[in-house]
Amino acid sequence: MFKPNFTITFKILNNLTKTASAKALIDNAYLIPKWEVVLRREALILNAHASTAIEGNPLSLEEVSELAKGREIMATRKAKNEVLNYLKVLELLPKLTDKGEITEKLILNIHHRLTKGVLDNPGDSGVYRNRQVVIGNRFTGRITFRPPDTRKVPALMKEFITWLNRDDIAEIDAVIVSGISHYEFVRIHPFIDGNGRTARVLASLILYLRGFDTKRFFALDDYYDGDRPAYYNALQSVDSKKLDTTEWLEYFTNGVALQVEKVKEKVLSLSGDRKKKEIKGQVALTERQMRIVERINTHGEITNRDVRGMFKLSDEGALKEIRKLMELGVLKSEGKGRSVRYLLA
Repeated sequence: MFKPNFTITFKILNNLTKTASAKALIDNAYLIPKWEVVLRREALILNAHASTAIEGNPLSLEEVSELAKGREIMATRKAKNEVLNYLKVLELLPKLTDKGEITEKLILNIHHRLTKGVLDNPGDSGVYRNRQVVIGNRFTGRITFRPPDTRKVPALMKEFITWLNRDDIAEIDAVIVSGISHYEFVRIHPFIDGNGRTARVLASLILYLRGFDTKRFFALDDYYDGDRPAYYNALQSVDSKKLDTTEWLEYFTNGVALQVEKVKEKVLSLSGDRKKKEIKGQVALTERQMRIVERINTHGEITNRDVRGMFKLSDEGALKEIRKLMELGVLKSEGKGRSVRYLLA
């Protein structure tokens, strides 16, 4: 049975305290939907760029941003697919599991989505590895990590996922559970390729399901990419026999604290730039309304026809959704008659 080995040090405790303080401010700050969409979009692009760059993807942050907008760039199909796959999985994060439970089927599905059209052998996508792999320096040939024997992978994954879904795990801080899961997944290395990307998505998914990052503002992958040697060193700091993840968790919780602090500063800047309206706190939107706002943020505007097409609504139904957003002060209209379009207010 999988049982993580770690100690809560003063460093970890301090990181968790800083994180909780900054997160509380973010959760209670005055934010209009336009800002919320911008913060989420920035995090999405930063995470997609960083996580694929760690694995050797050559696309720049600007090129990833262009792909996110649906624009064409000059790059290999593999490079584009890696980024587009990661973007799509992050966008689908809230819908990846409808029961809030992480299963083997879910992890295999995530890996398949991430590696579709990317792997040399398509048959390796979405299935556990059937041959041994090693991690090493391609320039020196030195092996830096040898994962468990291939035959042990199914049992190790089953034990890990059983632990992850235990009732008492809900009592452990979400950041700690996310950090442990990230490391254990990388250690097992269940796939031929794409283990790092899958591990980072899994860590983000755990934070989301545990209510830590429901708005998806945090670009944790950008922390890893900012100092790749530190990321690899932290992963390799775990003794292969004792599997004490304390040092890794110090690194991981520090990253969460730093990234949450960055978001806090952005939120303070946004909410402090304008005089607050009578509405206190954050404007709550339905999932449909948020999708309308996200569509405008990507395309600059939206029409009644666009809304009808997005949700299969009647003309009156689409207009009703638009009016709600205008009443909330989220949208404004431009033009008249059939040429009317709607922009973010």
